[in-house]
Amino acid sequence: MWNPPASAIASRDDQRAVRLGAGNPELAAMVAAASRTGPSLMMFHVDIDHFASVNENMSAEVGDQALVLIAERLRAFIDGRGKLWRHGSDEFLIAVERSANVPPPEELAEQIRQQIELPLSVLPYTLFLTGKVGVSLCPEHATNATALLDMAEDAVQQAAREGGNSVHLHVLHKPSSAYSESIISRQLVDAIDNGELRLRYQPLVSARDGHVVGMEALLRWQSPTLGMLVPERFMRTAERLGIIVQIGAWVLEMTLRQARFWRDQGFENFNVAVNVSTLQLLRPNFHSEVMAMLQSIGVPPRMLTLEINESALTNNVNFVHETLANLRNEGISLCLDNFGTGDSSLSALVRYPVDKLKIDRSFIKSAPAANREAAISRAIIAMGHQLGMTVIANGVESQAQLGFLRRNDCDVFQGYLFGEPMSADAAGMTLRRRYLRPEAFAETRPDRTLLLLDDEENVLRSLVRLFRRDGYRILAAGNVRDAFDLLAINDVQVILSDQRMSDMSGTEFLGRVKMLYPDTIRLVLSGYTDLNTVTDAINRGAIYRFLTKPWNDDDLREHIRQAFRTHDERRGIGQA
Repeated sequence: MWNPPASAIASRDDQRAVRLGAGNPELAAMVAAASRTGPSLMMFHVDIDHFASVNENMSAEVGDQALVLIAERLRAFIDGRGKLWRHGSDEFLIAVERSANVPPPEELAEQIRQQIELPLSVLPYTLFLTGKVGVSLCPEHATNATALLDMAEDAVQQAAREGGNSVHLHVLHKPSSAYSESIISRQLVDAIDNGELRLRYQPLVSARDGHVVGMEALLRWQSPTLGMLVPERFMRTAERLGIIVQIGAWVLEMTLRQARFWRDQGFENFNVAVNVSTLQLLRPNFHSEVMAMLQSIGVPPRMLTLEINESALTNNVNFVHETLANLRNEGISLCLDNFGTGDSSLSALVRYPVDKLKIDRSFIKSAPAANREAAISRAIIAMGHQLGMTVIANGVESQAQLGFLRRNDCDVFQGYLFGEPMSADAAGMTLRRRYLRPEAFAETRPDRTLLLLDDEENVLRSLVRLFRRDGYRILAAGNVRDAFDLLAINDVQVILSDQRMSDMSGTEFLGRVKMLYPDTIRLVLSGYTDLNTVTDAINRGAIYRFLTKPWNDDDLREHIRQAFRTHDERRGIGQA
């Protein structure tokens, strides 16, 4: 339970009241005053992005301390101009009266967001968090606390839909989808000239030790009417209007200028990745334009990676091949983006001079536990290595996904586990750190690790007590998903699984484990005997032994000892 100091945040009574909307007397009084005579009130809903991963991967204690420090920072930033409350597990509410010396709502919201983005020291970690801020106004949007809070929450959810790490002002009358498209078409033409395009950078991390090896530039558009938009919202319109080439050229130039700035600061051993549209590749002078830009800005070709969608490889094959070959011969890296979701054939990997392969996030999301996604991910990694390519996993968000990908020799990681798309300043600080989450890359201890899986809590506790006396490193899971996560993160030698569980049978689970972790020794412990299932599992090599409940303690301990001996013999370690 989080216990913030009184100096950092409103009291627990206030925290409890703010969840009740108008039931918070202090907020209700501020809203009532703004409704009657002014000054008007700004309500900010602050949501920390993906904060659950901090608790999951670094411990709840680290997460609690981080929230205390964020509260202290926000309170110092407000400095008497308003009130701050805790709202939910990782959210805050801020109410500020509008006055001459207070910035406009969206500008103040952006300053609040930047406070979240500053590095946070929670020993032994330095956290780089991001957040989104939703804004509502009283009396413009609502004249009671409950409605005002609802509108601020709606605004923060809209910020999340637009990619997170942004601010959004509540829109009283939301435009229809068709009307939004009309706005996009009308405003996008002038987006470059009006300075509305933004770049965010997401780290690329070496699988060997967590070293930051690059940054991918990701485009955002700050629409004057619709707020911050991700490319999925406007790039098709840009293509239809014929301005996608100009936008692509702007992204490339700004990214290279940023790379030059970082290089001048002493950062050499990294590259920047930029997405390239099909229409850019089909330009007759694209190769010469890229080289001229590199030369004028002063960035060596080796520092640039161009990311290409699979669909680009199906257009004007000979010309695209020539363009890519010329770029590759200059030392520019070429990455096939979102691999596995396009419509090109595998022969394209042989035909085109691509040297990097990025696995689409849809395969990474369920890879540790899902049989098909795991198989596809492993196959892509193996195929990429056979072709001499560097394989990048996109969308790495959990320690389990990281462990699974490392054990299957993926080369580079990108995803929220290491950082959301961030500003250039925050990306520069990330480069300065050099390593992200080094604790996640520590070598696994050579312990004898036993994984126990049973969905009956009392049985699981009994097994843990039984085997603890034998000095094993014991991992316990009450369901199949947790077991897969533990397997992804840890080097497990022996698995003892129950047979009848709610989500999957033991033999089915161990059959999947055999494919993903064939070196494990797998045993089933069950009070129910289905001879056909057991025989089939043994014949397929899915299980090593089938043991029955109730068990004899000494016999069961001997079976596990023998399983570890078998593992050692198969690995050539020798008898234990």
